[in-house]
Amino acid sequence: MTTISTSAVPANAECRSVLADGRIVTITASRRPRANRADVKCTVPNAPAIAERMQQVVRLARHTEVRFDSRDQVVLSMDITPNVTERDWELAAVLADRMVRSLHPAAPATAQGSSDAWHLGRVTGTVHAAVTPAREPVHITHLGALSGHADLSAAVSTVRTWFPLHSGGANDTLCWLEVSVFPLDAPAASEEDSIAAPGLDLAAQQEVRHALAAARHFDGKGLNRWRTVVRFGQSRFQGGSYQLALVMADRLARGREFVPRGRLIATGCSSAWHAGRVDTVDGREPKLALILDQVGPGDRVLLPKDWQDLLPPGFAAGVRQKGAGLACIDKIGMI
Repeated sequence: MTTISTSAVPANAECRSVLADGRIVTITASRRPRANRADVKCTVPNAPAIAERMQQVVRLARHTEVRFDSRDQVVLSMDITPNVTERDWELAAVLADRMVRSLHPAAPATAQGSSDAWHLGRVTGTVHAAVTPAREPVHITHLGALSGHADLSAAVSTVRTWFPLHSGGANDTLCWLEVSVFPLDAPAASEEDSIAAPGLDLAAQQEVRHALAAARHFDGKGLNRWRTVVRFGQSRFQGGSYQLALVMADRLARGREFVPRGRLIATGCSSAWHAGRVDTVDGREPKLALILDQVGPGDRVLLPKDWQDLLPPGFAAGVRQKGAGLACIDKIGMI
């Protein structure tokens, strides 16, 4: 029998980054028992926006880690404050988070790099570790390169769907949401802890987690198998009319639905996703007008079954005339 000593896991780790003005910022990661707190907490002196960005970066960068352990909270802090437009410290934050969880050697290091696709493990950056031969910098394009692994973004399945975002004005639009799933080597202890929705407020994050966990319970093969990231084109909205689009994106990403030729546009919510039920939502008339105006060839439109007898005259024909498909549903599952 092989045993692993928990004493090998450091309580603290540091990684440095050089700012544009030449100053050196030290990012310190500390690990402590979770105790029902957030998985990642970040602090930056007098800069809550940078702290929020650091939290998002770290959570997204964890997406392609095959090991999932939610028992600890990691607290990250900066000793000085970068300019709000600087981003080259992002890789240092990711490395500090990995060092304190023993996913990267806890050796003195300096890192420069940023990414617009952390959830795919992609990065443009340089790592300078004091233990490398001749102390030469290592240039990387993906996080797997840190441990000599292949680019794990190939194992990430990402699907984008759209839902009508209606506020009663000129800003009405079809808003996209994106679900990215990465298979776990070992089952996650908590389904909801393995789902991240950075950029949303805490109440919206919890709603996203609850909807996905319940809908996966319905299909019987989705629980405890995936690390999931959910992103929205616009993060400031109210209501749950996006939920059907969310559930469908997740099912498409996991191979549980047929992929449309164009976009999947959906609106609907549910108080019983665990039973696969689709309920109605408010704002029927303006949302239908928005969908009809923006639907295109190959799109698939999914609406609540309760709307079927209330569709405006010519709506279904108009959708078909534009080359799209339409279905009013009361249950998910191989649509």
